[in-house]
Amino acid sequence: MAFSDPQSITISAATSSLPRVSTGANQAVYQDATGLLKLSASSSYGRRNRRVLRFDHSKIAANPFDTAKNESYSMSNYIVFDAPKVGYTNAELFAIYTGFKALYTASSDALISKLLGGES
Repeated sequence: MAFSDPQSITISAATSSLPRVSTGANQAVYQDATGLLKLSASSSYGRRNRRVLRFDHSKIAANPFDTAKNESYSMSNYIVFDAPKVGYTNAELFAIYTGFKALYTASSDALISKLLGGES
């Protein structure tokens, strides 16, 4: 079963449409028309089941050391579920994720802000 097509993402109040551009065995890729925004979802199955949702963001911006030159910059953000083939139900995995999400979104995402600031 595939995600709905297109997906959309809002960054700094700007919403971008990400239509599906690729599908394969247990994976799909959604990308904006510029190629700068990409969402991918994949699953692999073996002794452990691994599911990944990844967002890649790229931009062209001035080089801070030489503002006459533009450079390409990129970053990615992803979530990974890595669980043994047996021993956890999807309901248990979802409950663990829900607790984890509550932890990192509490107090206006304070934990993430601290992490991005180099705290651990």
